[in-house]
Amino acid sequence: MNLKNILSTLNNLGAEYISLREVRSRTINLSVRNEVFEGLSSTEDHGIMVEVMMNGQFAHGATNSFDPAEIVRVAEEAKKQAIEASRFSLSKFSIEERPATVGEYKSPGEKGIDHFHPAEPTKLLMALSNEMKVHDHIISRTASLYLTEMDTHFVATNGADVKQNIIRTAVGISATAQSDKGTQRRSFGDDQSSQYGLERFDTAKLLVEAKRVASEAMELLEAEECPTETMDLILAPDQLYLQIHESIGHPLELDRILGDERNYAGWSFVKPADFGSLQYGSKLMNVTFDPTMVGQNASYFSDDIGNLATKEFLIKDGLLLRGLGGLESQKRLNLPGVASQRATSWNRAPIDRMANVNLEPGSSTLADMIKSVKRGIFMQSNRSWSIDDYRNKFQFGCEFARLIEDGKLTKVVKNPNYRGITAPFWNQLKMVGDKSTFEVGGLSNCGKGEPNQVIFVGHASPVCLFSNIEVFGGGK
Repeated sequence: MNLKNILSTLNNLGAEYISLREVRSRTINLSVRNEVFEGLSSTEDHGIMVEVMMNGQFAHGATNSFDPAEIVRVAEEAKKQAIEASRFSLSKFSIEERPATVGEYKSPGEKGIDHFHPAEPTKLLMALSNEMKVHDHIISRTASLYLTEMDTHFVATNGADVKQNIIRTAVGISATAQSDKGTQRRSFGDDQSSQYGLERFDTAKLLVEAKRVASEAMELLEAEECPTETMDLILAPDQLYLQIHESIGHPLELDRILGDERNYAGWSFVKPADFGSLQYGSKLMNVTFDPTMVGQNASYFSDDIGNLATKEFLIKDGLLLRGLGGLESQKRLNLPGVASQRATSWNRAPIDRMANVNLEPGSSTLADMIKSVKRGIFMQSNRSWSIDDYRNKFQFGCEFARLIEDGKLTKVVKNPNYRGITAPFWNQLKMVGDKSTFEVGGLSNCGKGEPNQVIFVGHASPVCLFSNIEVFGGGK
């Protein structure tokens, strides 16, 4: 469609500002279980969001019809809603909250939906499932692949014009072992979503991971229960992704701090006065918002209101500096934020979301960390999580762990868990891994907002050591 031509037909509405955001998304999911093809599903979604500002208020309308007359009707309805909303407004916005950004973005993925042919991916998933047949106790062997491609075009009456094409893929592997000693699961890849296409998958490496997760599931069947005590805790990046997501990303969302999310996903323990004063973590803690990282899951040129994406420190040397909120929330709170007003599709309005929220690497090697621990535990791969409505008190369970005794990794233990309170926990950050331990991941299922929006986010982290953490076994 020629959005600029359509936008020109809306000029006679007399609105202070109008934007059109066209979104086309296509997704394919493929799965295999125990060398049996479970199915292939594909979806396609295509539509337009209209945003109108009147009397300093924004309102939205959406349609999956591309009839120009229908788009005009939706814009007129959004104008009426904006005027009505202005009667009850708590904050008045201006054109300053909508930058006139112009540019394009294409993720580094080369082979997207148009390159998908089911035979080769199915062959790969079958091979991964078969590779996990290391013992009869492996009762479930699953392998899955998803591929998604999204094209967006955003134009506005202030001259904004942004086109973005993003491809994302991931392969997930899971092995479940069962015997008279219980059931254990090991997995890989569910947190490895990134902006690359089908060209990214290395069959040889994936086969190694498949055999590893099956062997470790078997090892867990024979393992002792995780002890319950206070000890030093080393977390691998694949667990820290979710720790960052839940105890840094969500509590720093400005709309959550404002209370906009309280009825659905809760508030935050963070207060507006905490920015610039709260020691969120130890001086080793540096957290960035970085949609500019090439290939990470939530990289982009601008957010969905046309705000140019830049890398910003949310937390520096442990001090809280900046929130995860777009230009509207920044104005409402008079606080610094980031380019993070994002929408999951054409029929959802942009809201404050995290994108790539990363813990920057430090200077310690993994060997240094292990050697420094007298009594501790090294946990990997999230299994379960729980965190309160204020994103403050939490507990997480992991799939796999080894004890650390006198500076050495020793026996494997099963059902490892840990708990804490957000700021005290991050202030117990004792060592941060160097670039050799730094890994980049991504999640595809972050839910928020009413009506709900499920969106892609990215996280990256090195290995980290925390001191004096409450650790407990599965039965506690």
